[in-house]
Amino acid sequence: MTTATPTTAITDIATLVTNDPSLGEGPLGLIRDAAVVIDGDRIAWVGESSKAPATDNRVDAGGRAAIPGFVDSHSHLVFAGDRTEEFNARMSGRPYSAGGIRTTVAATRAASNNVLHANVGRYVAEARRQGTTTVEIKSGYGLTSQDEARALTIAGAHTDEVTFLGAHIVAPEFADDPAGYVNLVTGPMLDACAPHARWIDVFCEQGAFDGDQARAVLTAGKERGLIPRVHANQLSYGPGVRLAVELGAASADHCTHLTEQDVDALAQGETVATLLPGAEFSTRSTYPDARRLLDAGVTVALSSDCNPGSSFTSSMPFCVALAVREMGMTPDEAVWAATAGGARALRRTDVGRVSPGARADLALLDAPSHVHLAYRPGVPLVSAVWHEGTLV
Repeated sequence: MTTATPTTAITDIATLVTNDPSLGEGPLGLIRDAAVVIDGDRIAWVGESSKAPATDNRVDAGGRAAIPGFVDSHSHLVFAGDRTEEFNARMSGRPYSAGGIRTTVAATRAASNNVLHANVGRYVAEARRQGTTTVEIKSGYGLTSQDEARALTIAGAHTDEVTFLGAHIVAPEFADDPAGYVNLVTGPMLDACAPHARWIDVFCEQGAFDGDQARAVLTAGKERGLIPRVHANQLSYGPGVRLAVELGAASADHCTHLTEQDVDALAQGETVATLLPGAEFSTRSTYPDARRLLDAGVTVALSSDCNPGSSFTSSMPFCVALAVREMGMTPDEAVWAATAGGARALRRTDVGRVSPGARADLALLDAPSHVHLAYRPGVPLVSAVWHEGTLV
């Protein structure tokens, strides 16, 4: 004997962002005076509230807006300590450089598994309260085979989207032998880490890994069944973006300094340009030009880049507001990029949308429209979150 899962209707939604143009107005598939029916962990029905079918339970949204849960496709949550002093100094005029990562490496190596698990759980919960229902988590603060595998195992307890980032920077022990470190990353470290990850990433940047080194890392990862992602063109112009497109990476992340050739490569390829405005905010750097990318036909995602050094925020609403104010995006474009765009960057079709068959992830806003995410920056507008059909 089987028991059907209870169904729930969320009714009286002022505006519902479905990200399915076949269901409503424009690219966001907006439905006004809408309802959503959840059956188990899936969306079973969406449409006008007056036409909602009978369900076991009913939730009155009270004229609030609803959006898909945010998909944060770039974060670094497995770490210990913080870099308050570095941030304070930088805000006093010292420029950001990749070297600060070593401070977090030392603290993370010294931390116990329990401490790291607790930290990740706290940041994931913090993000969920702000509407994030899917999060990617990278390693990258261990830089030994054992510590990187440990980080991935811990990340995997909190998400299915786990990324091996042994090539974050050259480990301190290999400061005089970067080639030796690349050999470690592409050999014993990859052997230890590949079973625990879906993705492989590399920081292709001055002060981290050059184009040839990045290619070696990503190629080795692909040979082990991992899908590439690339930290590309954050601090300077370089080969990262075009390398990402060439190797079929799911995303090129940061994309702050782009040539016309970089933009053309993204427009002609399948690689998503993931923009991380929290990093520019936290480092007083030039913001990426999202308008340029969108006008060229590039698929754009927004993510938090939550990390202790250059973007210590888990707030996707904050990133949406920054993208609208500083990067030339419209509110509609920014919300799409933070939901459906993030899903594209993770090659997911079950999240980032509120339509039949999708995972039942959505956020209710204490506002009548998704535009308020940019219109009321800094205000905690997320009033309820459903994750996999459960109100959390």
